[in-house]
Amino acid sequence: MMYPSYLNLYESGELKERVEKAKEMLLSCKVCPHRCEVNRLENELGYCKTGRNAVVSSYFPHHGEEFPIRGFRGSGTIFFSYCNMRCVYCQNYEVSHLGEGREVSLEELADMMLELQGMGVHNINLVSPSHVVPQILEALYVAVQKGLRIPLVYNTSSFDSIESLKLMDGVVDIYLADLKYLSREFGRKYSKVKDYPTHAKEAIREMYRQVGNLKVDERGIAVRGLIIRHLVLPNDISTTVEVMNFLRSIDPKLAVNVMDQYFPFYKAKDYPELARRITREEFERALKEAEGFNLVRD
Repeated sequence: MMYPSYLNLYESGELKERVEKAKEMLLSCKVCPHRCEVNRLENELGYCKTGRNAVVSSYFPHHGEEFPIRGFRGSGTIFFSYCNMRCVYCQNYEVSHLGEGREVSLEELADMMLELQGMGVHNINLVSPSHVVPQILEALYVAVQKGLRIPLVYNTSSFDSIESLKLMDGVVDIYLADLKYLSREFGRKYSKVKDYPTHAKEAIREMYRQVGNLKVDERGIAVRGLIIRHLVLPNDISTTVEVMNFLRSIDPKLAVNVMDQYFPFYKAKDYPELARRITREEFERALKEAEGFNLVRD
């Protein structure tokens, strides 16, 4: 069985220090690139609408992720409510935009991790974690004391702050990162955030620096490394050529999942250019651009 990196930090005392540094970031919130500077320790709310405690919509063994993540026994997925992006085509908008879910204490969050481990999952998969890094670290510290021993997957839109990601260095073994588009205009128009490309590129470089390329065990299950997800959008809104060129500049053998499941959810029908599924030709063009990468599939 793999020995997760965070156990080394726990044993050295560094994990406890990281928890304290992360909590300080909530005092005048700088957890994500929005840098709202509200006092979340006093339940003031910024862009992510999340105060002192994380909000969780659901947690369960997920069998729909990429094989290196789900393996044979599933990935122990914890879906955090709200998000620090507002993608108009979000398929989980009830959770990400509307906040469906319930507030959980750090002890409850730790117990969720332990319950999932008890179900035999391969890892703990933290979905939309960018705005709750301090709460995750606090809960992890408690969970480790109670026996958590499986790797963490940080499953993100890549709109992450470098400061928060550095707190996860040596904590997270596997990064599962979206790269949506490399156009400021599209980030602003379709995800309602400022300068998505700059923040996402910096974040992905930092994730790669921490964990490197994907490494799997003899069963093909991820033990460490970075997987990039790229959802193909209609009318080349996903800027696939620019995305793949950027990824090649990091590592031409990166693990990449080029995804074809776009559907015009939520408000996408209000945008004519997003109001349809992609064509076979659009997907095949995207796959051609991704030639040479270590392509992984759902």
